[in-house]
Amino acid sequence: MADTRERLLVLDTASMYFRAFFGVPEILAPDGTNVNAVRGLLEFIARLVGEYSPSHLVCAWDNDWRPQWRVDLVPSYKSHRVEYVVPGDNPDVEVVPDPLAAQIPIILEVLAALGICVVGADHYEADDVIGTLATGASMPVDIVTGDRDLFQLVDDAAEVRVLYIARGVGRHERVTNDVVRDKYGIEASQYADFATLRGDASDGLPGVAGVGDKTAASLLQKYVDIPGVIAAAEDDDSDLGPGPRGKIKAAADYLTVAPKVVAVARDIELEEYDDRLPRTPVDHAAVIALSEKWNLESPLARVVEAMSTR
Repeated sequence: MADTRERLLVLDTASMYFRAFFGVPEILAPDGTNVNAVRGLLEFIARLVGEYSPSHLVCAWDNDWRPQWRVDLVPSYKSHRVEYVVPGDNPDVEVVPDPLAAQIPIILEVLAALGICVVGADHYEADDVIGTLATGASMPVDIVTGDRDLFQLVDDAAEVRVLYIARGVGRHERVTNDVVRDKYGIEASQYADFATLRGDASDGLPGVAGVGDKTAASLLQKYVDIPGVIAAAEDDDSDLGPGPRGKIKAAADYLTVAPKVVAVARDIELEEYDDRLPRTPVDHAAVIALSEKWNLESPLARVVEAMSTR
């Protein structure tokens, strides 16, 4: 029997439109604007809504892709993605190709016309929005992302899983705690500490020097979490070997702050929103106008069809 319960689908929107931009060939609107990211994102949404029939859908938004409070704790955080730093109160600027930057306002226009909810929070990343939505949900949650950091939100008991799109939306993997355990030898609830220990070059996190996946997993298997690992390193009577002990002690300053950077926020204040997915677009006229203006007829038609038949 099909599962007819309400279900929340949360999209890591930037992860998806970056993937579309780099994975979909250039497609031009009548005015010459490249719209491949818009079309790709719409195709992804149509496919996922068609497959999972969510009653609720949120496009999580990066209001701040590199929050200053995280940079204050770990200055290297995402520093390799910064194009330049603007003096004063302006944020760092992420390297976004001009043809993609031009498409982001179009994406927002199209989502608004469809009635698909977009949620962001000042001073927080989309990951933090996703963490808050998933933690506070009263229904099963599917998180769509190509970012392994969000594995920390997987919770079988709460029916929160990740639809991992690293190999493509059409070949996505349903990540449960068993999958995390099989891949890394840890529980999903330990993933943030695992990422902290081994580091993550894509986020500018150095990790503990000399600690890779296997060592990080073995430390967490034995000592459960980073406070437990630190306690073992500081206890001369513990069974922690001299090699790992020295590495953990040498990384004491990093291990004091990095867990706060890696952990996804789960309790941020979000402005009021309506995440119920409508069965028909909230603004039909705008959908038609946008489809003609930006050469989006076929992907928009597929989204509308998926919404109506869920």
